[in-house]
Amino acid sequence: SATPTLSRASSHIMNFLRKSFPLLRHEPEHWYHDFRTVLIIIVVSGGAILTIYFGRFETVPCTKRSHLILLSPAFERVLGEDEFEEFKKKFKDKILPANHPHSVRVSFIAKKIIKALQQGLQHDKQLRSTSEVSGPEKSKATKKKVQVPVPVPQTSHLEGLKWEVLVVKDDAVNAFCLPGGKIVVFTGLLDHFKKNAEIATILGHEVGHVTARHGAETITKNLWLAVIRIVFKLILLEFDMPDLVNDMSTFLLQLPFSRRMEIEADYIGLLLMASAGYDPHVAPRVYEKLGKINEDSVLDDYTSTHPSSMRRVKMLSQAKVMERAVSVHKDAVAGHGVSGFL
Repeated sequence: SATPTLSRASSHIMNFLRKSFPLLRHEPEHWYHDFRTVLIIIVVSGGAILTIYFGRFETVPCTKRSHLILLSPAFERVLGEDEFEEFKKKFKDKILPANHPHSVRVSFIAKKIIKALQQGLQHDKQLRSTSEVSGPEKSKATKKKVQVPVPVPQTSHLEGLKWEVLVVKDDAVNAFCLPGGKIVVFTGLLDHFKKNAEIATILGHEVGHVTARHGAETITKNLWLAVIRIVFKLILLEFDMPDLVNDMSTFLLQLPFSRRMEIEADYIGLLLMASAGYDPHVAPRVYEKLGKINEDSVLDDYTSTHPSSMRRVKMLSQAKVMERAVSVHKDAVAGHGVSGFL
């Protein structure tokens, strides 16, 4: 996956923090003797605590994982749309026309994925509405039971999107989907994957990132990492080890976060492609093939932003995961409508 918005926004955050803390360019003999240093630590720590306390926790569709998101859906959408416009200007000479066979094919598959997503959203809304209406009619015995609150997935960011699909003539074996529903596929990917179900696997994964708001989550986590790095740099000023702090935070925090989101997008994408009528058994083979193309290894599970293909194949091939996807696929193929997979 490639998400240019994230790197741009993260860079802006880091530059802002560096300019806001000029103290980092000076090294007092003992940081704890410097009033400004102590004050900054107190302010940063206090701000972090307040952010956690008043922060916005959301539930990811499909996986029901809770995560902290500081960006509003509207602002996240603006970031994606702005980045999409810049991308179109940069690659304007390489963007294939809408009537090109590659564009027609990718758009056809993308529309099926998007339709399945929208139907799933509608189904889940109706399901929750029905349960709310039937709630008061439950028996007294049922009412006496302790009701465990079920987290409601965050899906408002998926409503009213103006989806767009671009195919770019480039050898990169890549595709991405920006917040706001902007999908980009490079022809290098189409050269390696000829079957529609294979493309659906990858498009489902990319739409899965948007479904889970991974862009906003990454920006939020990068902000936290920036704060953590500043605090540790202040603590270790007299030891002069800024590079160690950056390397350790990247290795222990940033990369694991990224790999976890990729695995989550794999799972959501599997359900999306299945609900769109594509055979979910194709998905593990796609990631196995991607691993060979990119020449990845098991070390990627520790040193890369993306997990190894072996780990991705293993996760998607789990009985409980594949059985759920096959069940969704059967319902879609049989014309029973899209199940509430969100």
